[in-house]
Amino acid sequence: MKRFLLSTCLLCTVLTVLAESQTNRIDKSLTIYTDVMRQLDINYVDTLNYDDLIETSINQMLRKVDPYTMYIPKREDDELRRMTQGKYGGVGALIMYRDSNVYVNELYEGMPAQLSGLLPGDRFVTVDGMDCTGKNTKEVSDHLRGKPGTTISITLERDSQLITKEVTRRDIHLPAVGCATVLQDSIGYIFFNEFTTNSSHEFLTALDEMVQTNGIKRLIIDLRGNGGGLIDEAIQIVGFFVPKDTEVVATKGKIERSNHSYRTKTSPIFPNMPLVVLVNNQSASASEIVAGALQDLKRATIVGERTFGKGLVQNIRPIAYGGHLKVTTSKYYLPSGRCIQAIDYAERQRGHQLHRDTAGGILPDVVLTDSQKLDITYNLYRDHLFFDYANRYYRQHSTIAPVTNFQLTDSDIESFCQFLDEQNFSYETETGRHLGELIDMAKQEDIDSTLLAELEAFKPRLTVDYRAAIQRNRAEVEQLLGGEIIKRYYYHRGYYEYVLRYDKELKRALEVIAQSN
Repeated sequence: MKRFLLSTCLLCTVLTVLAESQTNRIDKSLTIYTDVMRQLDINYVDTLNYDDLIETSINQMLRKVDPYTMYIPKREDDELRRMTQGKYGGVGALIMYRDSNVYVNELYEGMPAQLSGLLPGDRFVTVDGMDCTGKNTKEVSDHLRGKPGTTISITLERDSQLITKEVTRRDIHLPAVGCATVLQDSIGYIFFNEFTTNSSHEFLTALDEMVQTNGIKRLIIDLRGNGGGLIDEAIQIVGFFVPKDTEVVATKGKIERSNHSYRTKTSPIFPNMPLVVLVNNQSASASEIVAGALQDLKRATIVGERTFGKGLVQNIRPIAYGGHLKVTTSKYYLPSGRCIQAIDYAERQRGHQLHRDTAGGILPDVVLTDSQKLDITYNLYRDHLFFDYANRYYRQHSTIAPVTNFQLTDSDIESFCQFLDEQNFSYETETGRHLGELIDMAKQEDIDSTLLAELEAFKPRLTVDYRAAIQRNRAEVEQLLGGEIIKRYYYHRGYYEYVLRYDKELKRALEVIAQSN
């Protein structure tokens, strides 16, 4: 007994010394930092922006911790609200950076940008008095966002003409359910965007409507590209399908308050509905909780690619002067005990190169490999040619057929090819490009002239007729080009409905769920 007490006392002493040592190191580092700032203030030749310097140092420090721990100053309250509630004050437009300019990329239906007449492809010239020349998407976005009810003036370039629009900001709520539709044989489908405040209610409303109106008996939940969000919303969604008081996920951290078991709080509404969950390598965090828990509990079949492996939990803590720190406090563990997290960011602190530390993520029951090819569709998408043609198509066609009936014709494809001719598009395969680099290198080295001639003779065989390539990849071209056109008329709700008909992963999910009882 005495030995036990002595060991306990020694352990407590060691822990106390370690804690004091850690505190002393922090105090020393903060003293050094403060002294550096003081010496700069006293001695530096020019006037410095100390607020900017300190914020930069904080951000650089946190980048060395992990990608998810971040400082949110008070002026970015809108961004904090967007992360947690899925809404912000703005105009309701996605923007993109291209050729050193910022353009309208996509519009949200019924939102100020669309109602004010902005169009995809419009180039931002000024926003609220700010010259957009040389600005990036964040800088333009920061000026587009603001207090709901305030009006901003936006000057745009469209077809070489300058136009000015007065746009009144409003609360922009991004719908959690991107698409809810009924597929074949009474199978429902829900594409779920993100886990934000009340998103589980949106999910339930969409599902219940399909059950009541269409009598669906099975459900495919599409979490591809869903980066996660609020854990409570994920628990709620799992709770629609599993018994009350079932553990969905546990968190474990350094301090006791970070350790928690998350359990379902209500009786299931659909306890026996067969489920398939679609995931890919961009499904992360709360998406992985839903997929992993339903898999562990034998409640759903998971189809797709191994998920991202983001099993770190962030909590938002208030700090001085109205700011917040989004800080990683624990890791997620599924009912089977497996940890979702795939990368150990502490390795970076030890000077090691980052890598996928464990298998991590969720390995689907039915694994589908990424079949993306570097074919002509990749080139056309990369060069924004689908996007540009859709803008022209919209200007030339005031209306199109309903989504369910819309189909690109041979005439449409020929018109697209004529557009490519006007743009002087030439299709160079990656193989041809690399062969050209090889030939250039060979000319600089001591390569036999006969071999060099053979390489030169082989190059024309890699020249591809892009019209023939488009016909070989007709389905992919129709999916990408048609999807862009649909977005001009029916926005995201129509886009999802259209592209589903080409979705190979969804077709596999339909095969899987058709076999369920």
